[in-house]
Amino acid sequence: MRAAGFRLDLIYPADDPHTAMLSQGRESVRLMKPGAQPLPEAMPPFTSEFVLTKAGATPGEGRAGMLYRDLIPGRLGGRYVASHITIPGGGPVADWVHYHRVALQMIFVRRGWVRVVYEDQGGPFVMNEGDLVLQPPLIRHRVLESSDGLEVVEISAPALHETLADHRLELPGAYRPDRHFSGQRFRRHVAGGAPWTGWNGAESQQTPMSDATGGVADVRVIRPAGASEVAVPPHDGELVFGFVLDGTASLMGSALTPDDAFVVPPREPWTLGEMSDGFRLLHVTTERLT
Repeated sequence: MRAAGFRLDLIYPADDPHTAMLSQGRESVRLMKPGAQPLPEAMPPFTSEFVLTKAGATPGEGRAGMLYRDLIPGRLGGRYVASHITIPGGGPVADWVHYHRVALQMIFVRRGWVRVVYEDQGGPFVMNEGDLVLQPPLIRHRVLESSDGLEVVEISAPALHETLADHRLELPGAYRPDRHFSGQRFRRHVAGGAPWTGWNGAESQQTPMSDATGGVADVRVIRPAGASEVAVPPHDGELVFGFVLDGTASLMGSALTPDDAFVVPPREPWTLGEMSDGFRLLHVTTERLT
């Protein structure tokens, strides 16, 4: 239908689209796959469980031709989705100015680079390996181009949410870096040169995500710094998520290798052991979402 002049106004979910809205002038049409799951009317209740997702699953094609691998298959009751997203071929990305109806969303670059542009954040910029952005609710943005083999980890809440096109807005626009979007601010973490500090006997590179979200989420990268084991105290919130960026370790006796992901139930301590010198872990926690 897009070849017939229709434009895409809405699509969801991003990782495996089953619903889309297209329009042409005053005419609009909704396309849905059989059994399409409806959007939640409110934030789904959090379901606590231990999750260990091993590397190796074949990713599926999602929005804008990107490949998505599901890192939390059960979605914790529909509360969270985490995706390992890849773009195998570099160059321009078939994206458009869009936004998401979410309570929380962040993007971490695992490999390669990507050029993006955001509403009220000045001109386009490049995110490199280890960089991170908080995408506050409803902020307009666009992925412009990427390197070959780009890999990012995206975490969003709720799991099922809309991607909506904004056909009228042209980016870049104004520069208002302290603008609030539903109580959150856009923040960009640049890994290069960011300090490492002690963390439960290991080291972590902290990010500005806690401040940007008003304490809703915290993100860090962990490395052993000579330690072979680290005992992590319980987190009295909701999400406790890890993604292995590099190296190997064990999680309470289970082997961890690159691209593995896990979720530990809140209020439970956990231990990383047998950490290799090159071990790096993306670690994300959240408080209780409302």
